[in-house]
Amino acid sequence: MSYRNLEECVIDLEKHGHLVRIYEEVDPNLEMAAIHMKAYAAGGPALLFENVKGSKYRAVSNLFGTIERSKFIFRDTLESTKNVIALRNDPMKAVKKPFSYVGTGLAAKKALPIKSSGGLPSEFTEIKIEDLPLIKSWPMDGGAFVTLPQVYSEDSDKPGIMNANLGMYRVQLDGNDYELNKEVGIHYQIHRGIGVHQDKANKLGKPLKVSIFIGGPPAHTLSAVMPLPEGMSELTFAGLLAGRHFRYSYVEGHCVSNDADFVITGEIHPNDTKPEGPFGDHLGYYSLTHPFPVMRVHKVYARKNAIFPFTVVGRPPQEDTSFGELIHELTGGAIKQEIPGLKEVHAVDAAGVHPLLFAIGSERYTPYQEVKQPAEILTLANRILGTGQLSLAKYLFIAAEEKQSLSTHHIVDFLTYMLERMDLHRDIHFQTNTTIDTLDYSGTGLNTGSKVVFAAVGEKKRELCKEVPDGLRGLKGYEHVHMIMPGIVAIQGPAFVSYSDAEKQLKSLSDSISEKGAIPSCPMIILCDDSEFMSATVDNFLWAAFTRSNPSHDIYGVNSYYSHKHWGCDNIIIDARKKPHQAPPLIANPTVEQNIKRLFVNGASLSGVKWK
Repeated sequence: MSYRNLEECVIDLEKHGHLVRIYEEVDPNLEMAAIHMKAYAAGGPALLFENVKGSKYRAVSNLFGTIERSKFIFRDTLESTKNVIALRNDPMKAVKKPFSYVGTGLAAKKALPIKSSGGLPSEFTEIKIEDLPLIKSWPMDGGAFVTLPQVYSEDSDKPGIMNANLGMYRVQLDGNDYELNKEVGIHYQIHRGIGVHQDKANKLGKPLKVSIFIGGPPAHTLSAVMPLPEGMSELTFAGLLAGRHFRYSYVEGHCVSNDADFVITGEIHPNDTKPEGPFGDHLGYYSLTHPFPVMRVHKVYARKNAIFPFTVVGRPPQEDTSFGELIHELTGGAIKQEIPGLKEVHAVDAAGVHPLLFAIGSERYTPYQEVKQPAEILTLANRILGTGQLSLAKYLFIAAEEKQSLSTHHIVDFLTYMLERMDLHRDIHFQTNTTIDTLDYSGTGLNTGSKVVFAAVGEKKRELCKEVPDGLRGLKGYEHVHMIMPGIVAIQGPAFVSYSDAEKQLKSLSDSISEKGAIPSCPMIILCDDSEFMSATVDNFLWAAFTRSNPSHDIYGVNSYYSHKHWGCDNIIIDARKKPHQAPPLIANPTVEQNIKRLFVNGASLSGVKWK
């Protein structure tokens, strides 16, 4: 159904058993986040906090906590929105199947935003930042954050809503050096539209006007994280998915979403930064304190009966995993249209999304010959690493789909296929001193690190071990060895001290393995701090191995060598030990965990309502 505001969505979810109200007073300092994470982990309902300590406003979380609930929220508009996106990617579909797309034009009419001329809507009143629910999620967070913001900015060269950017960039409300009620921090990463807008404003010597919308119809929240086809505005998408025009006004020169629950308006002045963070982020670690733009607050508005939506990010999976699934369903075909020959790409959620990409491509360059080595898929790999936010990837595994069907979402099967076919002397390709995700601290500095492409084509080259090979047993100082999956073994090593020590340790380890004889059945070895943890689940492996390693610095090899600048080896060794420069992992506060038990019955219900 078409929700006019967030409260209509909350009422609808409660009516259909998807939401539970919490009437007891709950502290926004860590408690609300801990309750949310417990509900999410149990596959539980959305939570409406009726009594937030220190604020008169209610808060809601876990709205998108399951893909089923997300689809329920958009049940009346999901298919029509997919059709509009599909037609934008491939207009010939409407010609070939006109009756399948007959309703698409009607849906698209809702996409155009509607401007109101009456200024600030009567439902809004002016408030202060301190009136909001100041929610802090993790013990080391620098303050309270808005975790589901819609940050709006306009292009100085082409002002107006149709060329505006709406992005989900975290907003720090208090703490650090921010002057409460007068300043908030705006943290945005590279490859973000607001950065382009700020750059243009800076060159003109003008402040960038920014509006932060919080709440409103859930479609508005989702639109802020959508990787949309080129030329499609987030505001038009918001109207499509909401089934209702995005309504807005200009108030004192700032754009205001008429359907939002809260709006913060302000300006970012050229070169005006303050320390932002730390913040417990979606890689499962803290992003640390760095200078980011500070927004000077102009006005803050709240709708009557406003509800403050929030989420909690941490080691995947979390609620943003459902965001990812919904986004893939809506735009899954777009990347194949953008990169011909690419059949599938999967940013692996368990590894924190950007650290690890799996892809499947075509090998069509020489159909008159048997495929001998990767060719087209290397071209595709370069396209992937040069496309939007995919360019933030650190590890890219790409295979050619040939005689058997493949899926990047079947993790073990896909990696097995890759490792059976890779030529370790030929199919490993590095990019050094380049950009990586802002939130990834495995590299050499903020936004900087390296990338590696692993490519695989053709017939099987090896059978993979399914138990620890003899050549990896009995290595002095490396006695704790466990299988992770076929062809991948975890070896526990001493704590990492420095890269100079690591090079000596890895040379000694590589030599020791080489002396015991070739082990082609084990192409990948993970050196780690805890081999039992690393091998306990595939998700542990994906998270720890790929978030804690920088390819250029942390990939070694048995009998490794360089030939004309190309690197190869007999067995890959990834040093996935924790490094001193890396950010600390997220650890919940045990006192808070104990305190919230008062709200749960037998660990499986809240307010007497079972959720699983």
